Amino acid sequence: MEGLFFNVDNGFLEGIVRGYKAGILTQSHYSSLTQCETLEDFKTQLSATDYGNFLANEPSPISTTTIADKATQILVDQFNFIRSNAVEPLSKFLDYITYGYMIDNIVLLITGTLHERDTHELMERCHPLGVFDTMPALCVATNVEELYHSVLVETPLAPYFRDCLSAADLDDLNIEIVRNTVYKAYLEDFYDYCASLGGPTADVMQSTLAFEADRRTINITINSFDTDLSKEQRAKLFPAIGRLFPDGNNQLAKADEIEQVRVACENVTEYRAFFDTSISAQGNGGASNDYGGESGVAAMLEDRFFRQEVYLNKLAFLQQFQHGVFYSYMKLKEQEIRNLTWIAECIAQDARDRIQDFIPIF
Repeated sequence: MEGLFFNVDNGFLEGIVRGYKAGILTQSHYSSLTQCETLEDFKTQLSATDYGNFLANEPSPISTTTIADKATQILVDQFNFIRSNAVEPLSKFLDYITYGYMIDNIVLLITGTLHERDTHELMERCHPLGVFDTMPALCVATNVEELYHSVLVETPLAPYFRDCLSAADLDDLNIEIVRNTVYKAYLEDFYDYCASLGGPTADVMQSTLAFEADRRTINITINSFDTDLSKEQRAKLFPAIGRLFPDGNNQLAKADEIEQVRVACENVTEYRAFFDTSISAQGNGGASNDYGGESGVAAMLEDRFFRQEVYLNKLAFLQQFQHGVFYSYMKLKEQEIRNLTWIAECIAQDARDRIQDFIPIF
């Protein structure tokens, strides 16, 4: 019965997104791409996939930035097609997906305003999925105070800013605190909204968002070592959701070194493996038994977080009649674009010894 009612409004779009997912690059595609000698060869190989001739009108020599931008635009077009055909509650669920991009865009505009950069130039650097109708109004602001009040009035993120921050918080020293504070409020709100939908959507999304919350909590902890951020301030940035919440979060709030982070994560089986230095971590130069220092562990964890994220988002497609597939498709495609950009960059810089350091999806 649940499936019957789900398909009335959403069956067509779920079929569409599962069709999109079938076009995600496989290991054989990556094998061909990593053998390319030049970016022109890379472009030709990509034309044989679902990307088609998306680079056909781009002048040579092509850049890795162009490849990433054009691939992202394909994803944006797919998302906008789904969004324009969606009805409640899926349409609101898709809106929530865009809020993460909006946060990054607004923080970019705040940073630019602090440094007296041309906000119209910054607009061009904003992620297309985080652009909203009233965003040009933010470019009128000439100082941070005006920008803050514009955010409160003109954006869907107003509740997150209003409840968490004041205009006095928006300065160079606090900009990352601002980003993490607003993102914490967003994640908790998205988590609660998915719970309100119930059924398989709640099961899939709460698992995925719990991991995202834990990842942010661990990263905030490690990045705050040897900084002016107090332990009390650090604790306030942790989302109040996730598998580490509350006991793991309490331990992380007091941590002073990597070993304490590892101990705090040990109670979650999947996270325990993140700190296993016997597993080779791509891109970190090989962590030593003491994790290779903070930079080494950060690189190692980033790789393993991305791999776990890919795993969870592939799991979402094993269940039908739920909205999680729309979120998971976006995340899998973003990883694919990171993979393409990495391979293209290695070809451009003739760094073939690192060309395999990407995260395959299928």
